[in-house]
Amino acid sequence: MNLCRTIVAALVLVASVLGSAATRADDADKLKLGEFIPAASPQPAPEISLTDSAGNPAALADFKGKFVLLNLWATWCQPCLKEMPSLAALQAKLGSGLTVLAVSEDRGGADIVAPFVAKHGLDALKIYLDPKSTATHAFAARGLPTSFVIDDNGNVLGKVEGGADWDSDEMRATLAKLMPAKPS
Repeated sequence: MNLCRTIVAALVLVASVLGSAATRADDADKLKLGEFIPAASPQPAPEISLTDSAGNPAALADFKGKFVLLNLWATWCQPCLKEMPSLAALQAKLGSGLTVLAVSEDRGGADIVAPFVAKHGLDALKIYLDPKSTATHAFAARGLPTSFVIDDNGNVLGKVEGGADWDSDEMRATLAKLMPAKPS
């Protein structure tokens, strides 16, 4: 009888531990759309190659030494359309302290993106093209828009999945905490 109780107690313990672990995994996997999700530990950003809207090649490595917000978006993505003006406003307010790389994942490239940028007055943003979605794959983005905050050493500090209000006080404060200190 004692052996039976011991086995039952062990099974109950194992079931409670497994249930607790599954709950934590489910909680960790919940999306916080539009909110900054810090990286567990900063990791080097994957190397990607892009082209700018004029067709000139660019690589993420070209921006080493700069605090970067890499935004993956597309003209057909409704949350992307909503967040783009706030991204442009954020870039305007933070100026050279922040480098926004707005990377279009549109397969049509400049033919699709250029008229969209002109129509929506997004000329203040530096637009990059990635018609083969190599950035989306390299960063393992689960959807669009997804943005990655990359420090001046090229490490990913965190991400935002879904549309965000980039020009909000809360988002600017979050980014300010992550930005390198300005030399005095």
